[in-house]
Amino acid sequence: MTDPLDYSGQTVLVIGGTSGIGNGIAHGFRERGATVHVTGTRGSADDYSAEEGSDLTGLHFGSLDVADREAVAAFDLPERLDVVVLCQGIVRYRREEFEREGWDAVMAVNLDSLMDCARAVREKLADGGGSLIVVSSVGAFHAMIGNPAYAASKAGAVSLVGSLAQAWAGEGIRVNGIAPGLVPTKLTKVTTDNEQRTAGAIARIPAGRMGTRADMAGAALFLASPLADYVVGQTIRVDGGMTLA
Repeated sequence: MTDPLDYSGQTVLVIGGTSGIGNGIAHGFRERGATVHVTGTRGSADDYSAEEGSDLTGLHFGSLDVADREAVAAFDLPERLDVVVLCQGIVRYRREEFEREGWDAVMAVNLDSLMDCARAVREKLADGGGSLIVVSSVGAFHAMIGNPAYAASKAGAVSLVGSLAQAWAGEGIRVNGIAPGLVPTKLTKVTTDNEQRTAGAIARIPAGRMGTRADMAGAALFLASPLADYVVGQTIRVDGGMTLA
């Protein structure tokens, strides 16, 4: 029997795959046999370090600033694409998102670039009946008092999953999403570097722990696999039950 989670011979692209959740997803596919390409904003793979949570071992790196629409359109994609994961994201703290500059910066990366990237990979995914996975956040489903742009952009990402899924299913492209809960990354350091905040957050998670990169990779591997052939336009909350309350 063929293993439905064997990605040997397949090509995967993870936008924002140089660190955090994206890096974990990239290695999840690599460990299952895929050839994996990742993008990040720095000039080369040598500009990333393990101390920052980056592991580019066995991954093919390409430099891309997704906020630059012309750069996205001109990006040199792999010859074939079976799976594309959009995992780009930024956040601005200290109420910067209430100001236009902060709002625009977050929206450009967290929402506008999703459509730009989806548009860029559409043809190649359609050629092989591929899978597009958008990584958002459980912040899409509740208010975030200090981060209106982050919350709104993630809610927009969830909505975009449904719209693209409906529009492109006839082309053989399955579009789905993942909404991670609390996972230790550069973006969540404001919580995870604070022992009291971390304890308070975990107390609200029925699973009793924070999520891991491997948890997110597992969801992505499932969504891109034949096991999920009939799953279309869904965003799965991978949050240990945090949003149940």
